[in-house]
Amino acid sequence: MARKLVAGNWKMNGSLDANKRLLDEVLAGLQAQPPQCDVAVCPPFPYLVQVQDWQDRSRRADGQALLCLGAQDVSAHASGAFTGDVSSAMLQEFGVAYVIVGHSERRKYQGESDAAVAQKALAAQKAGMTPIVCLGETLPERDAGQALAVVERQLQAVLAVPELDASRVVLAYEPVWAIGTGRTATPEQAQEVHAALRGQLRAVLGEKAAQVRILYGGSMNPGNAAELLAQPDIDGGLIGGAALKAADFLAIVAAAG
Repeated sequence: MARKLVAGNWKMNGSLDANKRLLDEVLAGLQAQPPQCDVAVCPPFPYLVQVQDWQDRSRRADGQALLCLGAQDVSAHASGAFTGDVSSAMLQEFGVAYVIVGHSERRKYQGESDAAVAQKALAAQKAGMTPIVCLGETLPERDAGQALAVVERQLQAVLAVPELDASRVVLAYEPVWAIGTGRTATPEQAQEVHAALRGQLRAVLGEKAAQVRILYGGSMNPGNAAELLAQPDIDGGLIGGAALKAADFLAIVAAAG
């Protein structure tokens, strides 16, 4: 079984002062009770250097960081006339370990296709970072019985890229209808999708499929984290709102341990 990962997605939230207070509390909690899982936070781009400082402060004697830095997106292009985009080489300079690609909000508001998401994942991996590939269905798709077909189609776009090592990605199942709504997939609903994704990986990777971490990303909070994380194919969480509250985030980290 893969070591669990809890990654906080701050989305478009934060300020220098608010981030400092949050990071101080999170790091103090991690140092007081060293996590039994990997922990990352993904701030907006302007705050990468600020969080990088906390990542460096969190390093243990063996050089491993208690708190890893992640980014919320990356361009598929190496450089060029792409105003507003950020390349993998730029992220690499800040010591970014993880990169979220294909979040449902970007698929919806920026119109990112499955193929575009796969190319972003490849760009991150080529630069030595681990892509966190988000997959998930809308409520109409779930109600129509298409949930598994949707996420399997999204994953297939990643598996179809020959240069990408699928054994070195992280997947995040985020039912779109459960993001920021307070609604959460039941542990059984989440496990069903995670198991289907694991099976799809197994068909390509064989035994290596067990090494791929599949996170749950739909309104995980301290109240439901333990039950969700107890499912056999849920290997952690991609945390939204709860990642902005140190006590809630640390409670989820503890549940993953």
